[in-house]
Amino acid sequence: MKYVDSWQFWAFLSAGFAALTAIFAKIGIENVNSDFATFIRTIIILLAAGVIVVASGHWQAPASLSARTWMFLVMSGLATGLSWICYFRALKLGQASQVAPIDKLSVVMVAIIAVAFLGERLSAGAWAGVAMIAGGAVLVAVS
Repeated sequence: MKYVDSWQFWAFLSAGFAALTAIFAKIGIENVNSDFATFIRTIIILLAAGVIVVASGHWQAPASLSARTWMFLVMSGLATGLSWICYFRALKLGQASQVAPIDKLSVVMVAIIAVAFLGERLSAGAWAGVAMIAGGAVLVAVS
């Protein structure tokens, strides 16, 4: 089962679950405030992640993490929470088929930020792909 050790396998699963997230969330927020729905979703994620960490034996003492690690994990958590709140509010107001592509502009933003701040390099073909993702997201959202 070498594929289980590949980033492509997990990225594909992530995309599939993200698609289900949009569909399930759109149905689930019909009769509830989007912020409260995000709160419920966060509790479920916290419980599921906790079970996975404990069951897989990957628990670490929180004190074993460096201050730098804590800082960036806290910032990532805050960014995730803000993203989810905005995403659920957008789903409440718009169609899932239009909200999800705009949300995926994060792929374009990650590429730009990774090049600018992490020193990553993208080939001309990769930049063409980033441009197509941006164009495709806009076309789906406005059509």
